Amino acid sequence: MTDLDASLVRGWWHLLCHRRELPAPGDYLRFETVVGDIAVFNDGRDLIAFDNRCPHRGARLYDGASGNRPASCRYHGWTHANGVMIIPQREKFDGCDLTTARLNQYRTDWCGDFLFVGIAPQAALAEQLGEAAGVLENISFNIDACVDVNRYDYECRWPLAIENALEPHHISLVHPETLATLELQDGENRFLGVNSVWEAPVGNARLRRRLESLRRFFRIDHGYEGYFSLYLFPFTMLSSTYGYSYSLQHFFPAPAPDTPRRTSFSSRLLTVPAVDERAASMLRTFIDSTVQVNRRVFEEDHEVCKRLPADSWSTAPLRYPSVDEIKISHFRESCRQHLAAQAPEASA
Repeated sequence: MTDLDASLVRGWWHLLCHRRELPAPGDYLRFETVVGDIAVFNDGRDLIAFDNRCPHRGARLYDGASGNRPASCRYHGWTHANGVMIIPQREKFDGCDLTTARLNQYRTDWCGDFLFVGIAPQAALAEQLGEAAGVLENISFNIDACVDVNRYDYECRWPLAIENALEPHHISLVHPETLATLELQDGENRFLGVNSVWEAPVGNARLRRRLESLRRFFRIDHGYEGYFSLYLFPFTMLSSTYGYSYSLQHFFPAPAPDTPRRTSFSSRLLTVPAVDERAASMLRTFIDSTVQVNRRVFEEDHEVCKRLPADSWSTAPLRYPSVDEIKISHFRESCRQHLAAQAPEASA
C-alpha cells in the first residue's frame, strides 16, 4: 500500500451505484479496496454505505460482489435493519453501552440517481465533480436496471489499468474483433477538472446504421450518438455506445499485501428503459450480446495489463506520449496534484 492508494480511497467521493441497482430491502453491493471493504446496502429505509465489518468482533457481513440478504453477522447474529442494530441476548452485555453499537457508516451523497460514497472526502461532491455533475445527472435519469455484474482481480497495479482504459491507442491491437470493429474516429477529449470525457463517432457505416435503427426501441432523452467514455478521478469509468446501456467500472487498489500487483476490478451493465414490453423483448438479444462483448473487452484489457510490471508506472509524465494518450498525461497530473496536497498534512 502506498500513500497515494490509501489517501485516494479515503479522501475522494466514489460513484458506487445507481439507485435502481438496489431497489429491494436487503440488496447489497460489496467493493474490495486497500483500506477495507465498502458495502452499499438497502436497509429498508435508504441506501447506506459502511465498513463491511460487524461492530461486535469485526467479522465481515458480506462476502459476495452483490446479492440480497440481511446485514446480519453469521458469527453472533448482530443485525442492522431499518437504521437499528439488533443484538441478540442483549442481557448478556451487562455494563456495555449498546446504544453506541452501530455500523461504521460512510458519508453518502447523490448526483441525480447516482450514489457517491466518501470515507473522509476532502471536498464537497459538487466541488469534486464540477462540470461532470451535469453529465452524470442526465445519464442517471435514463437508467432502468442492472443486468450484469462482473467482478474479478486484474493482475496489475490499479493506475496501469486506469491508463489502459483512458487511451484508445491500443484498440486496434488489443480488441481487433470487439471494440475495434466500431472503427472509432479520433473524436474529442474534454477535461472537466480532474475528470474527463471522450466522445468518438462510430466510423463503421454498417454498424452505425444498425445502431441508429435501434434508437426507436429505447425510451431515452439523453445519450451521445457514438462511443462515450467518462472518467471520474480516481477509480471510476462509465462508458456507452449510443446511450443504450452504460458500463460502470471500478478499478480499486486491492487489499494488502496484493496492492502493488492486483486491482479490484468490477463492471456492471446498466440498461436504459425500452419504450414498451414488445420492444424490451426484441432488444433482449442485443442486450445479451452487449454483456458478452463487454466481458470479452475487459478480458482482453486484463490480458495486456498483466504484461505491465508495477514499477513501470509513476506519476511522472510519459516519456513518449502519443496524441491518443493525452488523458494519461491528465491523469498523472491529477495524481501529482493530489500528492502535493497531502504533503502539508504529512509534515504537520
